[in-house]
Amino acid sequence: MNESTPSAPHPLTRRRFLGRSAAIAGFMAVPGSVLGLRGATSPNSKLNIAGIGVGGRGAVDMSELASENIVALCDVDWRQAAGSFRKWPEAKRYKDFRKMLEEVKDIDAVMVATPDHVHAPASMAAIKLGKHVYCEKPLTHSVYEARRVGLAAKEAGVATQMGNQGQASEDTRRLVEIVQAGAIGKVREAHIWTDRPSRGLFDVYWPQGVPRPADTPPIPDTLDWDLWLGPAPERPYNPAYLPFKWRGWWDFGTGALGDIGCHAFDPVFRALRLGAPLSVEAASSRVNEETFPEASMVTYHFPARGNQPGCKFVWYDGGLRPPRPDRLPEGEMMGDNGRLLVGDEGFILGTKVYPEARRREVGDVPRSLPRSPGHHQEWINACKGGEAPGSNFPDWAAPLAEVVLLGNVALRVHLRELLTRRKLLWDPAQLRFTNMSEANEYLHREYRAGWTL
Repeated sequence: MNESTPSAPHPLTRRRFLGRSAAIAGFMAVPGSVLGLRGATSPNSKLNIAGIGVGGRGAVDMSELASENIVALCDVDWRQAAGSFRKWPEAKRYKDFRKMLEEVKDIDAVMVATPDHVHAPASMAAIKLGKHVYCEKPLTHSVYEARRVGLAAKEAGVATQMGNQGQASEDTRRLVEIVQAGAIGKVREAHIWTDRPSRGLFDVYWPQGVPRPADTPPIPDTLDWDLWLGPAPERPYNPAYLPFKWRGWWDFGTGALGDIGCHAFDPVFRALRLGAPLSVEAASSRVNEETFPEASMVTYHFPARGNQPGCKFVWYDGGLRPPRPDRLPEGEMMGDNGRLLVGDEGFILGTKVYPEARRREVGDVPRSLPRSPGHHQEWINACKGGEAPGSNFPDWAAPLAEVVLLGNVALRVHLRELLTRRKLLWDPAQLRFTNMSEANEYLHREYRAGWTL
């Protein structure tokens, strides 16, 4: 769509805010089937919810959904899931989500918080059965999966939400309001950085830049290793992969960009009304075929939108960060994790406008956007016939995940030398890079036998 973008925001309903932001960005318009959900539950009744991956982050998500009926719990490692099992002792227990979805007939909605490589198969299985789905970020493991899951959710008319909880926050709304009020003029650059996977000199969130382990210790009795692998290529069990450490391995995770990108990109995409990029390129520390690099920098270029110019958007991880802005006062910190928007009239660090003279001139930007009842509550309300959640799959989460995951394609070791001589040019309509066929091979992968999307 080519709808023009106003220089300052008009008061919007929540639905118009989400719909217009997505439409201007090139994301899909809010489908009527999502806004008027087929077979919606009465707002006064409770949903029957099943969880897939209920240890770790999944346990937190299930606790956020505890106002509803928790009828089934699935996890391939019952030691990790023990806390959720104790919390809901009446819920049926499974290790294979496919068996759970086949046998438990009264499920209304499903929460998915598996490792990244199982997000798409689990979400798609539930969507095909007409279940509402909440899936943790980064929604999928590959660009192709994100496109397929988004289209399937739109066709099924189910309520969906990705687990980038910050989209429902006050911080996100304030950034959108400040930027769209013209506080720093036209924004031409955006920078986002994280300390992950590093956290200080000797501490890490999870290892990257490491080789595959050679030893083959016994599989714990509580773990079904074959189910844990799911669609990923077969390999021997090793505690180097789990729990949580899977995030740094190409076969299972999506690295620091996949972990943080859907959180950190979201408010900037809403504020700048960004959509699909024109190009993506990357630089990194040494990378191998097994794990993501220890540190990387990914640069996207986005086209002009309405009266907004094109935008250079740079991601940094592993402790890298952008240069300190010239007009940032001495003594003020950029931090190990942060966000910087650079405009013609100043810059925003976090949600604070600089320089100080510009901040005084702008004053207190009014609060014009509707506030959220809470990230998980948005999804619960939608499952019962309410408005589409802020990070529903078709309109927001899937297109956002596509952009995030494009950066990981540019980090592939096999493309490293080629990408020193060119950037990847992206055609979102065709879901392909137009100038490097080798890169298109990393938009998806073949699943292991017995697994489908």
